[in-house]
Amino acid sequence: MNEELKVNLSGSPRDSSEAGAAVENVSAAVSSQVPGAEPDTALVVNPWDIVLCTSGTLISCENAIVVLIIFHNPSLRAPMFLLIGSLALADLLAGVGLIINFVFAYLLQSEATKLVTIGLIVASFSASVCSLLAITVDRYLSLYYALTYHSERTVTFTYAMLIMLWGTSICLGLLPILGWNCLRDESTCSVVRPLTKNNAAILSISFLFMFALMLQLYIQICKIVMRHAHQIALQHHFLATSHYVTTQKGVSTLAIILGTFAACWMPFTLYSLIADYTYPSIYTYATLLPATYNSIINPVIYAFRNQEIQKALCLICCGCIPSSLSQRARSPSDV
Repeated sequence: MNEELKVNLSGSPRDSSEAGAAVENVSAAVSSQVPGAEPDTALVVNPWDIVLCTSGTLISCENAIVVLIIFHNPSLRAPMFLLIGSLALADLLAGVGLIINFVFAYLLQSEATKLVTIGLIVASFSASVCSLLAITVDRYLSLYYALTYHSERTVTFTYAMLIMLWGTSICLGLLPILGWNCLRDESTCSVVRPLTKNNAAILSISFLFMFALMLQLYIQICKIVMRHAHQIALQHHFLATSHYVTTQKGVSTLAIILGTFAACWMPFTLYSLIADYTYPSIYTYATLLPATYNSIINPVIYAFRNQEIQKALCLICCGCIPSSLSQRARSPSDV
């Protein structure tokens, strides 16, 4: 059977194409999932949807740990931890959205659930990407304005960024619910139904703009880190090799952060710009799945590598702080 299931992140699996007589029973089971048709006894589950749901479960569990650590630890109230908490909360909601999408797609099929689910997924992933940009801005400011970074002005600026990024993300998530969807006009659908092609294009272009801004900021951060490492080496009379190792570590860290972000999101972003609903759904799933992996990797890069969060996690798990954590000093490469 030569079958194409259109990607539908907020509703039931889509119509199947005509099949041969030899697979007539299977074709009937799939075609019974068309919106408005009576359900048949058998329900075909798309394996890609199972993978996305599994990914959402892992995202939810991992980021829930980060959110609980930051929420229940009063010492983690600095601007940096507020932004990490925002990132973890956004990724947590994204994971929940993927799980709800799977449940609604196969158990509760309606236009309302489609719009609510896609709105939650768009808003949460948008907040995740915006939080990554906010963390980059915060890291740049903490290095460029090192002497005044811990002032009240920085806290106010952080809250302003949080309000702006979550407000923008919620607005993007509300667009499908407010009528910007393709439920009434199939020809306007993007690779992810019920998002329209124009809606997906706006999201993709916004991502490319934020990626370019993050790239520029990380280049500036890299220059500052190298300059700081050189100054420390001169003050402590370190060898040139020590200075080289320190700066190389800092550059490698920034490359991993930015490279991971680009590798996860760039394929789906570019595909959303050039493709539409007529393209095979296998390509959409193959590019969308790596984007969800970014929410799995984020806690490892931004939370669990942080010394203070490691201490809080150790206190929760074993009630003590390892001496290796309490004695470790922060270096210019820890950015």
